[in-house]
Order: sequence, then structure tokens, then C-alpha cells
Amino acid sequence: MDHIQIAIDGPSGAGKSTLARKLGEKTGLPVIHLDQIFWSPGNWKHLERDAFDEHLRQELEKPQWILDGNFDRTMAMRLEKCDTVLYLDYNRFVCIFGWLKRVIKNWGKTRPDMGPNCSEWFDPEFAAWIWNFNRNHRAHYHSLLEHCGKRVLIFKSPHKLKQ
Repeated sequence: MDHIQIAIDGPSGAGKSTLARKLGEKTGLPVIHLDQIFWSPGNWKHLERDAFDEHLRQELEKPQWILDGNFDRTMAMRLEKCDTVLYLDYNRFVCIFGWLKRVIKNWGKTRPDMGPNCSEWFDPEFAAWIWNFNRNHRAHYHSLLEHCGKRVLIFKSPHKLKQ
């Protein structure tokens, strides 16, 4: 069996989960959403760190996957196992718009890429986190990607990704 392991990363609201789902449908590869692993059943309660890391390690050992998420703490672990990274390096306006669109579309419902019983809602702290993501994380992510030794494709806009 061929090893095909694709990590999709970037700011929240960029469309990582949507891209992962679409690629999974086109390729038949299994899709792993980090949010499904991190958020345990029960209205925004997350797994303990060790349990999350162990579950992620088990998923990463599988020979084929498309994985989406932006958990900074686990980036090195994911980069070690993947063969290709798709990084959605979008500006804050694109990401805030994507997140707001997602909130409106899924208000009060649990998205298929989210943990059970984590219904969508407007979280001002999360909005601020998205707004500041590139300022606080972009340089670190780019440094990791530059030195990871994997195939890295960086997309600066949804238009570039579609091309």
C-alpha cells in the first residue's frame, strides 16, 4: 500500500476542513480532522493532552491520510509523519470572513469535522485569535515548513488554491 500522508495547515477560517473533505472525496483517502480528536463529546470539552497526543500518534501511523488542523503544539509531530503539506497562508480578512460564514451556516449545529456536541457559536475570543493568527504564528509556521524537508505547497489565497 502506498504511503500518502497530506497535512493541511493554516489559520482557522481558511477552509482547511473543507479542503480536506474535498480531497478525501476525490482521492478516496481517509480524512482526519484534528478538531474531532481534540474535542471530546460534551459541549466544548477537550481531551487531556496525553490522550490527545496518543490518539494523534495512532492516526499518524496509518499509511494513508489527509489531516487538517492548526494545533501549533503538534505541528512537529505532524510534519515528521506527512509527506506533503498544504499551507493555506491567507490574510486575516479572508479567514475572519470564512469563520463568520461558517458560524452563520452552522449556528447551533455540530459540523461534521468537529467533536460531538460542539455546536457552532460566535466566540469573540476565537475571533480575536483568528485576527491575530498571522501576527502571532505565521513566522513560526513558515520556519517549521522551511526546514521540514517535506514537499510544501503554500497558497496565498483561495483563488491560488483553486488554480
